[in-house]
Amino acid sequence: MKKEHKEFKNLIGGIAKIFTVLVAAILVVFIGIMVYVANPEILAFKSSEKYYGPKDVEAEIAAGFLPQNVKYGYELLTNTPKYLGPQVKDPGKRVAGNNLACVSCHLDAGNRLGGASWAGVVERFPTFRPREDVIGSIEDRINGCFERSMNGRRLDEDTREMKAMVAYMLWLSEDMTEEQRKEYRGFPNLDIPEVAVDLEIGKRVYQKECAVCHQDDGQGQRKLDFSEGYVNPPLWGPDSYNHGAGMHRVITSAAFIKSNMPSGIATSTEPVLTDEEAFHVAGYINSFDRPKKSNTEADFPNRKLKPVSTPYGPWEDDFPAEQHKYGPFLPIVEYYKKEHDLNKTQ
Repeated sequence: MKKEHKEFKNLIGGIAKIFTVLVAAILVVFIGIMVYVANPEILAFKSSEKYYGPKDVEAEIAAGFLPQNVKYGYELLTNTPKYLGPQVKDPGKRVAGNNLACVSCHLDAGNRLGGASWAGVVERFPTFRPREDVIGSIEDRINGCFERSMNGRRLDEDTREMKAMVAYMLWLSEDMTEEQRKEYRGFPNLDIPEVAVDLEIGKRVYQKECAVCHQDDGQGQRKLDFSEGYVNPPLWGPDSYNHGAGMHRVITSAAFIKSNMPSGIATSTEPVLTDEEAFHVAGYINSFDRPKKSNTEADFPNRKLKPVSTPYGPWEDDFPAEQHKYGPFLPIVEYYKKEHDLNKTQ
């Protein structure tokens, strides 16, 4: 009888413990819900965090979670010279004309806020491309980079390589909110200075903030295996982007520089350089020789849509070539607003 009583007592005690644990768990969940409802920002991962991205790429790779085509796309975009550069053994794969990687401009593997991110980019295509005056695909946009920033040639859209790069960009964009897609688009606005580029100011900024990575001669730092490109890319010279690239426009380049340089310190929300410093150093960088793209006179068939800082003609105005390259740009902006009702920002 005593034994049965003891067993019954233990059973009741066990049930009481389980009930207590369940009540505590329910209470914790309830408190958590109340805290979130009152303060959702405590649990929400803000896109304004310094290095926030919609995907933790390195962690996904380390865990082996990436689909094979996405991983190959990542490899192509982060180590472009190895797979598509001018020194690749297979001549058919020599798509890039220089040893830059796609991530030389699209920072943190295309995953950085304000760093020319690929997150959300595929969903914006097809879209009108004023430089070609056509509705273009994401593949057209990628080929534009190969022809200009990479100083190379177009890649066939049906290749495994093109499909893999697009797959990676799509993967980056998974589960992004519409707000994040907008936030990751382009660069933050730059207040265009009223003056022209001052090359002496630009030189001083370059020597202070840029030369430590890109060298005094602007030729960057090569990797130990030269066939795999650069740790820090050249900013001018024969292995840099050609004069038809968007980065050769002072306003575009300045917006990128302000949001991202010096690398590892500046962010789009916490820049190091002022708008004026970024503007002058962008002009200084683009004052040096670089490869020439052929047939740039065919760019922007509708010349009214040509960015005001495009440094090569023809233009739909009478401002001199020097002003289109170095500014001041605001008089050109005002002209297009007055004469054509166009709001130009670059």
